[in-house]
Amino acid sequence: MKLLEGKVAIITGASRGIGKGIAEIFAKNGANIAFTYSSSAASALELENQLNQMGVKAKGYQSDAADFEQAHLFVEAVIADFGTVDILINNAGITKDNLLMRMSEDDFDKVIDVNLKSVFNMTKAIQKLFLKQRAGSIINMSSVVGVKGNAGQTNYAASKAGVIGFTKSVALELGSRNIRCNAIAPGFIETEMTAKLNEDVVKGWRESIPLKRGGTTEDVANACLFLASDMSAYVTGQVLNVDGGMLT
Repeated sequence: MKLLEGKVAIITGASRGIGKGIAEIFAKNGANIAFTYSSSAASALELENQLNQMGVKAKGYQSDAADFEQAHLFVEAVIADFGTVDILINNAGITKDNLLMRMSEDDFDKVIDVNLKSVFNMTKAIQKLFLKQRAGSIINMSSVVGVKGNAGQTNYAASKAGVIGFTKSVALELGSRNIRCNAIAPGFIETEMTAKLNEDVVKGWRESIPLKRGGTTEDVANACLFLASDMSAYVTGQVLNVDGGMLT
């Protein structure tokens, strides 16, 4: 029995990286996938075809989760196309790193909009359906940086810490309706983005992690799979660190 057989999952920002990894693991476990992408149409189409070949229904939508109206229109389109939604993964995120003294207001605002306001927009958009069906699992992507902070990432850390506070509040508000809301805080996950970093820097990070390796997108996706499935039916309001022991 596949853990998400027949379920419908929304994943924001899934054309690459962690979002793509989640989509692949969910599809392997029987979930139908509706995902958003911002600009990489070719990658989105490739993923859509890949997932459909796995025997599930999958569709990519070009939509900006940071835009309140677009988020609502997207959710309406998914419900029309798929009939329902069972799982929401708020994964869309960006970085615009700089020391505070050099950070522009625009760079701060943009990161807050994409990383935090999108979580509000999407949760608000799906809430009515989840309340009606008295079921739903919401998983928000935070970061270890949102737990401990990081120099040069005041905007990113603030957005990811905000995600944690939002997650816990939603869990308290919606728990009585059997709607669960949890967060995942990934540590150093090796993706296309980290592949561009200096190898010595990456090696230093690996050595500082108790498990002595960077995480994979599959590591994060498997944590999402647990929180999305009935295996975590009594888990809500929690932050799961997927960091190889980095915060231990």
